[in-house]
Amino acid sequence: MLEIACDESGFSGTNLLRSDAPVITHASVDLTVDEAATLIASLRLPPHELKSGPFLRRAGDPLPALLTALRGRAHVHLIDKRYFVATRIVDLLLTAPTYAAGTSLTPQHRAVALALLRGGDQFLDAFVDLVRPKRRPPLDVALARLFRLRDSLARAELDGLDPAHVRSIVTRLDNDDRSIPPPLEPLLPALAETVLFWSRGTRPIHVVHDEQSALTADRLTRLQQVLHSAGRPLLTGLTMVDSRDDPRVQLADLLAGIARRRPESVTALSSTTSPAVDLAPR
Repeated sequence: MLEIACDESGFSGTNLLRSDAPVITHASVDLTVDEAATLIASLRLPPHELKSGPFLRRAGDPLPALLTALRGRAHVHLIDKRYFVATRIVDLLLTAPTYAAGTSLTPQHRAVALALLRGGDQFLDAFVDLVRPKRRPPLDVALARLFRLRDSLARAELDGLDPAHVRSIVTRLDNDDRSIPPPLEPLLPALAETVLFWSRGTRPIHVVHDEQSALTADRLTRLQQVLHSAGRPLLTGLTMVDSRDDPRVQLADLLAGIARRRPESVTALSSTTSPAVDLAPR
């Protein structure tokens, strides 16, 4: 079993389309606690709280040394928020909802998601308003807006969008049907992609993660079920910690922030399910 430590940067809650951070980055390292602490000390970084902004402004450009030390021991997954919303529309409203939604496990409908991106933000915004857990317009109003914008797009890919099915999905969400993945929560597919990267489809992974309210026990159990490979669990468990207490998570936090601010600088360590981020996929 491999243990990796993770953190994210760019999370903006359900405010996915109105954020000044267009991507969410999820970084992971497979260092031991001692290795992470030694690396932090060798780069003369402040312990306990590493921030990408001050790090990137430091004299002498410490970034190359950090990336060299992490090569082969770290990974960053990037999700473009607009593309994530588009994939959620396809995976939740045009197909059967699954915790594999938004990941490379459901590639067959990506062309439809790309078409939605080219259609502009109004339709994406209508979907966000429809499935937002709080401050949603009345259901009939939100549904009418979604289908009015669907008709104005006049895209054949969306002809299969059925009002009764959409209403059923939203009603299940309103009734806290936990078999449906949270529609505006990109951290779960990001975690899934991180586990898939490190496991290579066979190796079991245990995750140490900065504290995140999105990673509930029920959601993790459902994600584990999706990530089973030939009867073998790929995600064996997850331990949440305070990042200030674990130097591995501190480095993951630093790397996630760097990737969000300068995605081109971490190409060698990165993968993406987003066409909007110019990074070489794994």
